[in-house]
Amino acid sequence: MAERGATSAVATLRRRALHAISHLFSPLRPDDYLYMSPVRIAVVVLLAFTGLAGVSGTPPGAAAPLSTCGSSTLSPTDRDRIASLSDRRNDPPAAPLVQLRDHVADLQAITDLLTKHRDRRGLFALGLAAVERDAVMPLQNRPEVFNDPQWAPVISLRLLDRFLDALHAEFTGAPAPPQWRYYFDLAADCHVPGERVALAGYNSHITVDLAYATADAHTTLAQARDFFLIVDTIAAHAESIITSTDNAYGVDLGPTFRFYAFGEGLDRVVGAGRATGPMLRAGDVGYNVITFNNGLALQDPTRTAATRTAITELWSTGNSALIAAEDTGLIS
Repeated sequence: MAERGATSAVATLRRRALHAISHLFSPLRPDDYLYMSPVRIAVVVLLAFTGLAGVSGTPPGAAAPLSTCGSSTLSPTDRDRIASLSDRRNDPPAAPLVQLRDHVADLQAITDLLTKHRDRRGLFALGLAAVERDAVMPLQNRPEVFNDPQWAPVISLRLLDRFLDALHAEFTGAPAPPQWRYYFDLAADCHVPGERVALAGYNSHITVDLAYATADAHTTLAQARDFFLIVDTIAAHAESIITSTDNAYGVDLGPTFRFYAFGEGLDRVVGAGRATGPMLRAGDVGYNVITFNNGLALQDPTRTAATRTAITELWSTGNSALIAAEDTGLIS
């Protein structure tokens, strides 16, 4: 029992954090992202770790189960269909934007199969399909908004294909990348909350795959504005993820995606209803400053090995943050 007159350290830290954030809060514009102060970046990265994390460690891999805690088992035909839709090896040559449209359609078809059975491997696929539909493709279909309209669809394609490749491995028995092997194993563990499974997917996508996709697309600083325009547009459509996931799986990602720990306090500082949306975008963009820089560093042979290690460590750090969130009851 606390002594009479004692003050709560947690409450004090929370008040100080909210006070600091109130001074850092301001609307973001696309050209601002590379010029945010180190302090602001640190704050939004902290917020991103709170909301966009997986779980630490890498469980041993295993053969893909027929279903993962769903309402019914995937049929052999369904499994073969997912394996076929996610197979990129024999794609005919086409412009990147054409390929992107086709691959988004394949992702949607896969998502429909997974959600039909409430297979939890669809928890991330569903959110990805939602933002591809509501954010990425409407933006990519307006090439005039980009400084480099030739590059823009390439990074979106490379990023999407990394998840499709992981799905193909999962449904053909091939080794999946560690971050996705971990996600699939969590999905198969019915004791793990659905929110935690979904967030493991977002952690893998944002922390690992986006960095490597940035390198795959041969990104340079010249594409920085377009990169942050894409990720900010996605963050602005987080409600699509929340609604789709709740409707299909009964998993509410809203508190996490709206920065459960800070949203109410921030609304009191800057005005009710004004903080949560912009801060979600700020947190996402701040985190992606690091991801963008990692993607650039991966292309430098003198920095590749160290950057690979840094990406893995960043992924694990986010994972540990989610364990703490679950332990404190923020995720259930």
